[in-house]
Amino acid sequence: MKPELLAPAGDWSALKAAVASGADAVYFGVDAFNARQRAENFRIADLAEVMTWLHDREVKGFLTFNVLVFSDELQRAAELLVAADQAKVDAVIVQDVGLCNLARQLVPGLVLHGSTQMSITSAAGVAQAAALGCQRVVLARELSLADLDRLNGQLQQRHLAMPLEVFVHGALCVAYSGQCLTSESLGQRSANRGECAQACRLPYELIVDGEARPLGDQRYLLSPQDLSAWDLLPQLERLGIASLKVEGRLKDANYVAAVTDAYRRQLDRRDQTSSDDPSLDGSGMKRQMELAFSRGLSHGWLDGVDHRRLVHGRWSKKRGPLIGRLLRVESGGWLQLRTQEPLRNGQGLVLEMVSSDPLQPPQEIGGRIMACESLGRDRLRLRLGPGRCAVAQLRPGASVWLTSDPIWSQHWEKQSRRDVPVKDRSLHLKVSGRLGEPLELALLDPSIHNGKRIVVRSSLPLQPANQRPLDQGRLEDQLGRLGGTGWTLGSLVLDLCADAFLPVAELNRMRRSLLEQIAQIGEAEDAAHASAPEQPPLPSSSLRLQPAEVLESLLQRPAQPSLPEDPQLVVLVRSLEQLKALSELSATAAPVGSVVADLEQPRDCREAVAIGRGVWPDGLWLAGPRVTRPNERWTLEPLIQARADGYLVRNADQLETLTPLAPCIGDFSLNSANPLSMDWYVRFWGLKRVTASYDLNLQQLLDLAAGVQPSCLEVTLHQHMPLFHMEHCLFCAFLSDGKDHTDCGRPCEQHTVTLMDRSGVEHPLRADLGCRNTLFNGTAQSGVEALPALLQAGVRHFRLELLDEDAAATVRRVHLYSDALAGRLPSREVWKREQISHQLGVTRGSMRVKGPERTSRISR
Repeated sequence: MKPELLAPAGDWSALKAAVASGADAVYFGVDAFNARQRAENFRIADLAEVMTWLHDREVKGFLTFNVLVFSDELQRAAELLVAADQAKVDAVIVQDVGLCNLARQLVPGLVLHGSTQMSITSAAGVAQAAALGCQRVVLARELSLADLDRLNGQLQQRHLAMPLEVFVHGALCVAYSGQCLTSESLGQRSANRGECAQACRLPYELIVDGEARPLGDQRYLLSPQDLSAWDLLPQLERLGIASLKVEGRLKDANYVAAVTDAYRRQLDRRDQTSSDDPSLDGSGMKRQMELAFSRGLSHGWLDGVDHRRLVHGRWSKKRGPLIGRLLRVESGGWLQLRTQEPLRNGQGLVLEMVSSDPLQPPQEIGGRIMACESLGRDRLRLRLGPGRCAVAQLRPGASVWLTSDPIWSQHWEKQSRRDVPVKDRSLHLKVSGRLGEPLELALLDPSIHNGKRIVVRSSLPLQPANQRPLDQGRLEDQLGRLGGTGWTLGSLVLDLCADAFLPVAELNRMRRSLLEQIAQIGEAEDAAHASAPEQPPLPSSSLRLQPAEVLESLLQRPAQPSLPEDPQLVVLVRSLEQLKALSELSATAAPVGSVVADLEQPRDCREAVAIGRGVWPDGLWLAGPRVTRPNERWTLEPLIQARADGYLVRNADQLETLTPLAPCIGDFSLNSANPLSMDWYVRFWGLKRVTASYDLNLQQLLDLAAGVQPSCLEVTLHQHMPLFHMEHCLFCAFLSDGKDHTDCGRPCEQHTVTLMDRSGVEHPLRADLGCRNTLFNGTAQSGVEALPALLQAGVRHFRLELLDEDAAATVRRVHLYSDALAGRLPSREVWKREQISHQLGVTRGSMRVKGPERTSRISR
């Protein structure tokens, strides 16, 4: 069975282009709660129309609900779930585990798909999605074909049959989806809320051991090439992948048409015995997709890790196909090129002038071809326009890209506007009768909504047949003559005596009568619907329970346990030096409840536990990596063997493996943003506490605290927020000649690396045990000014995360926040001292006393 081809739709024109080009299903968002808020999107009131249009053409429609939901949005989220259910949406793509819990209670018949924003990278992640009620999962884009094969085997061992969806084309995020906090940290625009600012597409300078590393024209160090896996479809089919997903809800209809068409052709290629269409060969398909949109095309991670190939670093914008090089600039603005491309007037070209400043994008010079002359031997000369182009500054060797082609654009614009006729619906009929009685023709399916059964009886009784008795073939021939009616004969069930006869004219009359009755009932239902009073945009009166009632039952808080009299500090350290410094502090000087060791080297885990054993009331805890791939359960063994007092858990594998062994606290990476998601982790996994999502501002934190037991909530008060968490390793890509950990020489263990952005801030880069990189914000975030409000809300556990502090800085910072918690030092004074002690000062970030207004933007 072929996998489903799933195409994006940011608006009506893109949706129709996807269907016209052969998509089996489309995914789209409405004007709220989706991860592409910059797309045009549909209105909630459009849902029924969209789904009717798709279903009339036998195409499925999936609604994207793939963002975190804040506490004060749960009522509106519930209403959108109801609207999706009533509009007969085929599935809702979700990220928030609390939303899954809400959907199961409110609209149990609504199909859920786990979004790639869930960061599902392993069988444990799939199993958690299944426990949440998901019937399909969209896997992380970082998995390779070998990972997918291994994952299939692990799911079979669990006897878990879960359809898997995989991205096959489009832009790649350098960070794991659901684990990127860059836009949130730098500008309070959360990627988990559809507001990504695309900081990965900006230039950065590589600073190695305090010195800028010259990289020539490589400056886009975090910008991957686009994914294009059309030639890997046979392998994905063999792996049993259920759905092949094309990225691009921000793209126009031409892009959607061209890319969907290419993948449709590739999926159907085995059915084509021969074709002389050149666009069906590999080069033709690649050109088609490069002209649609391309930052360069690659297999992404599907072939496995190859850091140098994934990110070339030379450009981050749409370029189209690279077609040649500049040989020289001639007088009169003529350019002489070396290219094998048969160029013609009207096509668009762009050339680059590389800037000497590594943080400045290269200057682009381009235009349309106004004149073109062949010079033979793969050379030609041309002029760009309209008007004069400043080509004099161009240097020989400059790359030349074909950015547009009017003939191509006109073709795909026409293709995207093709009308897609409504598919004939199938009629399922039953014919029954006995000699001397009327013949009965009954409609079995589709069922009539008012419950009325349609039966047509012949005006003549059945007679003995002299020549041609009624049989299956003859009845199917006469009753199946439905051309132009919108119907087709699906099946015909016979309960008929042998050797019976009825004139053909009477069979034809019965067929027409059946169609007339179906039409009359349909018209009556349409008229009743049109005359009914206008309903509110999100009706819910037909539900057994109103959304508010379901929410009220889910949000009932158990009785409050007694809170500790004094707030406690949880300190996360990232080195043994920091840990030893903390172990020497007296309990009276610093009310530290527990310490979490988040160490790069697993061999240090046992020593860390030995240092911290019995020092703090709640003990020494260990933290593992944020991501566990299908072959990486072994990374948990050092944590288990060290026998820590507890664990800070960050993903489904750790939840599954570590919660039975010791007390566990959920980290921010679990993305708990509302009481329902907190409840899932506390109730289902038995977590002692859950760290609030870093996407919450202060008011949203207070809303969360009001909806849960505050004793189950942990808030990070000070940290260098982790910006990008990446499978991509910059140490390997730019400090070695290798492609992965097997041949890179481990430069991460030999050098200190930061990335400098355009504002001059250096962001520290770290590699973990699995060679994944985390880029931390060079400016620390402090929420100490919010401490009084959080204490008033009942929060008692506050985390202080250290990054690269030495022993003295560790002691100073812990003393400072301890004084604030104990009331010995006003929060404002702590803020002032942090501004002085940090080289770049500190930022309030998302912990502002008055945070940014991030509403769900639902039309009311």
